[in-house]
Amino acid sequence: MKPSKYAMHRALRAALAALALIVYGGTAAAQGVTLPDVHGLAYSADGKRLIVAVHDGMAVYSAGRWSKDPAPRHDYMGFTATKKRFYSSGHPARGSGLVNPLGLIVSGDGGRTWEKRGFEGESDFHTLGASYETNAIYVYNPGRNSRMDRPGIYYTLNDGFTWTRAQAQGFESTVHAIAVHPSKPQTVAVAAKEGLYLSANSGERFERLAAAQGLAAFFELDGEHLVYSLYDGAARLYRHSLKSRSRTEIPLPPLPRDAVSHIAQNPAERSEYAIATFERSVFLSKDIGKSWTQIARNGEGR
Repeated sequence: MKPSKYAMHRALRAALAALALIVYGGTAAAQGVTLPDVHGLAYSADGKRLIVAVHDGMAVYSAGRWSKDPAPRHDYMGFTATKKRFYSSGHPARGSGLVNPLGLIVSGDGGRTWEKRGFEGESDFHTLGASYETNAIYVYNPGRNSRMDRPGIYYTLNDGFTWTRAQAQGFESTVHAIAVHPSKPQTVAVAAKEGLYLSANSGERFERLAAAQGLAAFFELDGEHLVYSLYDGAARLYRHSLKSRSRTEIPLPPLPRDAVSHIAQNPAERSEYAIATFERSVFLSKDIGKSWTQIARNGEGR
């Protein structure tokens, strides 16, 4: 596996730009909220808030309006949500007194407070996924640290107390995103430069489901489908049945010079999906992608 740190994300942006994708402008959002970038996308457990992790905290879309969450204004990287927790990495807010990088942090109160789970001052996990029901965590570690002796995909089933390196047979690629099955912690998907990969044995072996460049992945909360985004000269979004192994394409809104970077599902209204793009646009669908409403364009709330 090749390294995947923030420089790799920049390399991905450059590759997309070479394919006429423009990323990360600098427009102010409505109501004083800015989306300078998108580092994560998730719904709150009650489904009432859509949370966008950004460079300076969390932006929230709720009841048709954007606002800034009162959570600490860290630079949240690898942000992901489970049923009862938020997990993240990244860099501390100025004046917080925390060590940089944050390592692995966890919140049990919706992001108001955070606890350390190791690697502070050592690692910044930009690629992180967690199981919605089991809290199993997978990360891509781009280098060595005190508990991971070499780069690779690692996972923990006990909230970060012990870590195991996945053998990742059949996988040799640049990691872009990781998704973990909501109830089967051994099932993990990886979106990567050479395609979309799936493992049913904790990353020991992977099979490739799609050959185009993989950008994002998300397991639906009932555990029956995997939703993932690709770029093959145009933005694509697919829904893969884990049972029948068939896939259907989900129609996207017009995305000229753009692609899907993050995917989320509302746990309270499971036909509702949200996607974010590399140009910092955000869309909602109430009907599993049959139609879309744009709620942010180039970082500007609507």
